[in-house]
Amino acid sequence: MTEDKSQKTEVRKQKSEAKKQLAPNPSKASGSGVTEYKAIGRRKEASARVTIKPGSGVIKINKREFKDYFPRETLRMVIMQPINTCEVAGKIDVVANVKGSGNTGQAGAIRHAIARTLLQYNGDFKDKLKKGGFLTRDPRMKERKKPGQEGARRKFQWVKR
Repeated sequence: MTEDKSQKTEVRKQKSEAKKQLAPNPSKASGSGVTEYKAIGRRKEASARVTIKPGSGVIKINKREFKDYFPRETLRMVIMQPINTCEVAGKIDVVANVKGSGNTGQAGAIRHAIARTLLQYNGDFKDKLKKGGFLTRDPRMKERKKPGQEGARRKFQWVKR
């Protein structure tokens, strides 16, 4: 019985060591030799898959230009926050695929994913990104509708007779 427990603990230790060795490593683009970094970010119902690689500062979202996809300046500013904080604007290319939610949720998801990829790109950025709050996933979600009610909180109108 005790031998089984000791074997299990050894296996767990080996698995945890293997996970540490499999820390986020850059993946090689097929045949090009350029290193790229990938991560996923989420906000509300939106999820974004972002790839960054060294480049000239081009940002594409769902195969469209950055300014075409997000015409509002505030949303573009939200996405650029981690890039400007780490001072890599114009040094990396960003390609994002995002789906779900609306404009604000998608912008937040892309910001979260960019921050995670920048952390892989250079581990020294961790303090800046953490201080800015870009690595924290925003947990706020839409509250579900309850049965017997008109909405999540709103009740049907009460009638005495």
